[in-house]
Amino acid sequence: MTNHPASYSYATEAITTPIAPVKLSDDGPVIWCKLEYHNPSGSTKDRIARFILGKAIRSGLLGRGDAVVEASSGSTSISLALMCAQFGLRFTAVMPRGVSSERIKMIRAFGAEVILTPAEEGVGGAMALADEIAGRGEAFASKQFENPDNPAAHRYQTAAEIIAQVPSRSVDAVVSGVGTGGTLVGLYQGFCDFGCITRPVLARPVCSDGLYELECSSFSKKIPGVVESASAIFRDAHLPGLRQVDVKDSVALACCRQLIRRGFPVGPSSGLNFAAALEAARDLPPDATIVTVFPDRMERYFSTPLFSDSVEELECDTAQTCC
Repeated sequence: MTNHPASYSYATEAITTPIAPVKLSDDGPVIWCKLEYHNPSGSTKDRIARFILGKAIRSGLLGRGDAVVEASSGSTSISLALMCAQFGLRFTAVMPRGVSSERIKMIRAFGAEVILTPAEEGVGGAMALADEIAGRGEAFASKQFENPDNPAAHRYQTAAEIIAQVPSRSVDAVVSGVGTGGTLVGLYQGFCDFGCITRPVLARPVCSDGLYELECSSFSKKIPGVVESASAIFRDAHLPGLRQVDVKDSVALACCRQLIRRGFPVGPSSGLNFAAALEAARDLPPDATIVTVFPDRMERYFSTPLFSDSVEELECDTAQTCC
């Protein structure tokens, strides 16, 4: 497995995404938002896919025609499917039933295989099957939930970009929801490497109607996530002073819709992150540099509650909370 792909194309090259100072009300705080939907597949997960696969290729673990497998509810699988197509690799995504149809179509469009596991088993069931496939020697397991190259991609790349982009050249707080935890852990570590005294803030979505969804650590079936404690990256991370901000999924969706109407074509997790950042700002000085991430684009959520008629009502009911 030493035959590297013959060439690399645009998607395999590092891309610097923009950052924008965002306010949703005249008297609200400025939140610096990293526009990760500018990545090739429309998601921040392109960074970890590029980092993990690139390292595996350079080390000889992967070569053209080899197979990769990952358990993911969507965005990571889309990114890996795109990167595998670019690198000349085969990819299999293992996902629980119930993920949006847009995600499955995107993955298959890149030539990858999709295996759906029982919805009641959540992402844990998908992880078990992915491990079984890798254990049979049929594929390289990228293991986003435990691979240290996941947070490393953000520690050594995304954090450096942000420091160079914000006027203060420093970050006082970093806010992110947690799936694998790679974004929050990696950015926090990267900012610390630059000498910043940064407060990590976990944005945790909670279901407003009391329902529980196995796929989500969020206890919400409307905001993407994973089973709590499934990620060794987040569980084992040292995040002193970590603050958790609970955000109702209705508020996150309403906030997302407001961002879209301001010209940011984002998905639900961006609404979650922004709403949590607004809450975190209450405990910080007015001139604090607060950074969050807009992880992905809205197109993969057209069939989800984000674009249902009921969201119009949610926005009216919760607009004051978001702003």
